[in-house]
Amino acid sequence: MPATVLEDPLGIAAVFSDGTSVSMMVNVTAGGKTYATRNPALAQDMLLGLADLVHPHGDIDAKRTLNDYTAAIRALTNDLADQGFTGGAAELTRAHLAQHWLRGAHRAALESLSRRMLARADDLHGLLKADVREMVDGRHFQVQRQSENTLAPYTESEWARLAKACETVVTDSYSAFRRARRAAEDGQDPLKGGWSEANVYWAYAQFGPVEATPYADWSPGHFSGLPERQFPYRKVAVSALLFPDASTVLAYRLLLGIYTGIVPDGLDDLGLGDVDWAGESTVLLSYIKGRTAEESRTLTKRASRLLEQWLDHSSVTRKFAPAHMRNALWARYVPRGVHHWVTTATSNETSQKWILSQGLLADDGGPLQLHLHRIRTTYDSMRDRRSWAGSRRATLDPNRSPQVEADHYLGAGTPEQQALVEEIIVEAQNDMLRKAEPPMVLATEDAATLVRDYPEQVAALGLDDTALAELVHGERDVFSAACGDHLSGLHGPKGKPCPARPWVCLLCPLALFTPRHLPNLMRLHAFFARQWDQRTAEEFMRNFGPYDQRVAEILAPDVYFPSATLLEAAAQVADTDDELPLRPEETTR
Repeated sequence: MPATVLEDPLGIAAVFSDGTSVSMMVNVTAGGKTYATRNPALAQDMLLGLADLVHPHGDIDAKRTLNDYTAAIRALTNDLADQGFTGGAAELTRAHLAQHWLRGAHRAALESLSRRMLARADDLHGLLKADVREMVDGRHFQVQRQSENTLAPYTESEWARLAKACETVVTDSYSAFRRARRAAEDGQDPLKGGWSEANVYWAYAQFGPVEATPYADWSPGHFSGLPERQFPYRKVAVSALLFPDASTVLAYRLLLGIYTGIVPDGLDDLGLGDVDWAGESTVLLSYIKGRTAEESRTLTKRASRLLEQWLDHSSVTRKFAPAHMRNALWARYVPRGVHHWVTTATSNETSQKWILSQGLLADDGGPLQLHLHRIRTTYDSMRDRRSWAGSRRATLDPNRSPQVEADHYLGAGTPEQQALVEEIIVEAQNDMLRKAEPPMVLATEDAATLVRDYPEQVAALGLDDTALAELVHGERDVFSAACGDHLSGLHGPKGKPCPARPWVCLLCPLALFTPRHLPNLMRLHAFFARQWDQRTAEEFMRNFGPYDQRVAEILAPDVYFPSATLLEAAAQVADTDDELPLRPEETTR
């Protein structure tokens, strides 16, 4: 059910995807201290926005995340109260918000959360003034910086040992599971066939990992170690063969992180609905990064096989799990504890016990410290190394200085090495020349004009009259331009459709821009503006700078197209991400 705002006391009530419900108050007492808002009016307006950000309408789906948002409410409202402001969102001014955010009295994460709540409340109820909303959507004052205490990646030897341990646990436990499942298929009711091992497995497969009523009064006389009036081995290793225990689940969880590099929070909250099979062996996995952005990733073959194996390994568990937990990827049975069914992988305490049980050591000889975020850091580090190692196009090893690189590669000793270096230099120079060439722009749909104005470019395309007519009249259109040959392989394998993103066409020598492309060019221009608002200047220029400069060149008034034509095209632009073919990770807030 949707989250609702509570008025007395002020707070929010929500039900998450795993069925758990929570009521979070803005005014709380913890550790003998009371944390309260001194501006209930603004706090209530922000709660209206927060309610729509919570599952099922939004991406907030955990108590700890909801607690962060209420902390952001207290931070903003109390700081503004110190400035003398006690009104609601409709009375906010740019000066109020700027004074609060510029002071930097609170960490950058709280600024991001407060902006989200204010923006969503304004979307729903139109509470903010136009200039205030513009500031809320604009560039952040406090930028989240990488912590100085960021964990370093595991060394290659530590990484190899951790992966090997996980693979061993996964392989052994899955083999044991398959043997137990086959034995259960050959077993029968213990009341009729006696307490043999196969019959015990049969009973578990039929009734689940609990004392089953048919056997509650059975007193086994010939099955070793069974106490009377208790279903056999409920709390020990026998049931773990059919119902994966914490050690097995942790090994799968770690190995999937090692294979994919997905953020820990993203893996912990996965459900079966996030797994999309695109064929017999390919998986598209959707997950939440930082609980603020949805992402998706096509898994490698080994990651897909591992995920498929886990779904089979947990199939018996999922059969007997409570209905609201069966969709959770890591649903498992806990023999001991208050709650017998959980949807999380493991606790930190269990993780450390697992490390000790596997005898995993760090390079310094002590027990290996397991940090889930360190898994992602190491994955990225290993990927960066793979991106240069053995690549014919790579010239820079990130672990060496430019001087060492020059000595090793630019001063190549053999003819084959020198040829590779020269090839790289030529390709780099060609890339620079292509980017420096002016765009091919036609004010009319006339093939003759194209041949007259761009003779060298047309000759390079090698197109006959029919192909030129197709190019000019829209039969070879992509999103932002007409493409001279989308199978040429400039940005991908030759003979395959070009995989480039829509803005890459702006600098492609095969692109032709005509009046019919203006609306999409305007949409790209608006997309770049939104990206500029949410990125640092360095990040923006690195990712979109050259393309933004090119689209501004094409759309300059009365250079290629008259102002009236540009205004007509601009009227068709809604300035939203829905207008562009974007991936989830490319969308703007």
